Amino acid sequence: MITVNNVTKSYGTSVLFENVNVAFNPGNRYGLTGPNGAGKSTFMRILTGEDEATNNGVIARPRKVGILRQDQFAFDDCRIIDTVIMGNKLLWEAIQERDKLSEKPTHTDSEINRLTELETVIADENGYMAEFEAGEILSGIGIPEDKHGDLMSSLATDYKFRVLLAQALFGEPDALLLDEPTNHLDLDTIHFLEEFLIDYKGSLVVISHDRHFLNAVCTHIADIDYQTIIIYTGNYDDMVAQKVQARQQIESSNKDRLKKIAQLQEFVARFGSGQRASQAQSRRKEIQRLALTELKRSNIQRPFLRFEQEKPAGKETVQIRGLSKSFGDLHLFKDFDLEIMRGEKVAIIGPNGVGKTTLVRSIIGELEPDAGSIQWGFGAEWNYYPQDHTHIITPGMTVLDWMMQFENGEGQQHVRGLLGRMLFSGEDANKPTEGLSGGERARLLLARMMLIKKPILVMDEPTNHLDLESVSALAEGLSAFPGNVFVVSHDRDLVSEVATRIVAFTPKGLVDFRGPYDEFIQVHPLPERKVSKW
Repeated sequence: MITVNNVTKSYGTSVLFENVNVAFNPGNRYGLTGPNGAGKSTFMRILTGEDEATNNGVIARPRKVGILRQDQFAFDDCRIIDTVIMGNKLLWEAIQERDKLSEKPTHTDSEINRLTELETVIADENGYMAEFEAGEILSGIGIPEDKHGDLMSSLATDYKFRVLLAQALFGEPDALLLDEPTNHLDLDTIHFLEEFLIDYKGSLVVISHDRHFLNAVCTHIADIDYQTIIIYTGNYDDMVAQKVQARQQIESSNKDRLKKIAQLQEFVARFGSGQRASQAQSRRKEIQRLALTELKRSNIQRPFLRFEQEKPAGKETVQIRGLSKSFGDLHLFKDFDLEIMRGEKVAIIGPNGVGKTTLVRSIIGELEPDAGSIQWGFGAEWNYYPQDHTHIITPGMTVLDWMMQFENGEGQQHVRGLLGRMLFSGEDANKPTEGLSGGERARLLLARMMLIKKPILVMDEPTNHLDLESVSALAEGLSAFPGNVFVVSHDRDLVSEVATRIVAFTPKGLVDFRGPYDEFIQVHPLPERKVSKW
């Protein structure tokens, strides 16, 4: 169990949460939710001990806590499998000390006794099965067995993140604290992680912007809002329903009280003096008793995305014939054909590193394919949202000034209104671009896409950095868009809600499936992976 007593965190006059008292019980799986900037990662760092509360609040943790580390380069000089085993600090230190002592040619009596103690610790921590169990987890999250003995430095950044996730899961910790564990994971691996966590018996606290993941895994939601943390029973969708219902009940009660107070005030005004003064006095007391329940302002804000097209494209959007692309001996796709008609929405899915971004960039002409032809139809113009967009937003400008570069005669008020819909209202429009958070940068790029009204939207991982409300708003906006959408994403809710067609990288090559994701998954089910039992 993890218990939190009287914890407050503030920065100057800005209070994230105050006097928080919650308990995370074994057997329950808690999703820690709240919009960008609410303090989710800050609260998680307080739970891990990496950050301190502003006041003298108390955190009680179990002995073994699995923590998802965020520094992917901290273990570059270590073997991959050793990095995982380091997740059990007690075991790893015992193994290291034992191996160092064992290298000595002779031993004193105290050293022999110490070796016996270390072997006991290793046995108690199931250390003789450590490499086998670490290997199971690594294979489950997509690290092949022949790589387990390699150095961490040999891995790409996204695969280093996977190893750090394996490190957090290793060693049967009593509690798991995971901040965005689905980052850098493909759909197959997210499915494996869900099954793994559902079997977990300790206390789980997880931050995620993947609604499907939260709904699949969580038994409770710890929601940061109203400057506190409220525990709701059920998954994310259950929490939203409970939260809306609770607020509606308060608003309805306040409305009834206002009506009653108005009637009482009218009586007091008429009979405040004279023979019925005593009755008026009782009415005054009744008015005080009927004081309205204070409705604190929620920090949840939802953007409004509506994509428009200046002119629709022709009936046939794009025709692709025999498209092929390789990098050395790595063949990403070969002889791929695709024909997309106006209005179709295509989701491009598959494991990491198989070529999804390369396919998108080849289709829009940013990369030269090895072979094949791409013929765009009449009026085919696109807006492109790249996965790496750090270079797009120019530093040294305000948000408004940057957006005004793309304005096409509709004026500053129109741009300000659009920015307001994307949560840059009032003075937020004057924020310097170099100081924007990841979520703010993502929303600003989406605002630009709404301003530049092209008939084709091409998006590569657009949900990165967006909070749950923004992801939901994006899905609604793309679904309502009358033009074409090409989207690379690992977010199943987004893919399920938006896509009318699936292009999937599979072991047998690229598959063009004419239908939504729910139908695709019935024909091409996710591969089964062995899930370790806790």
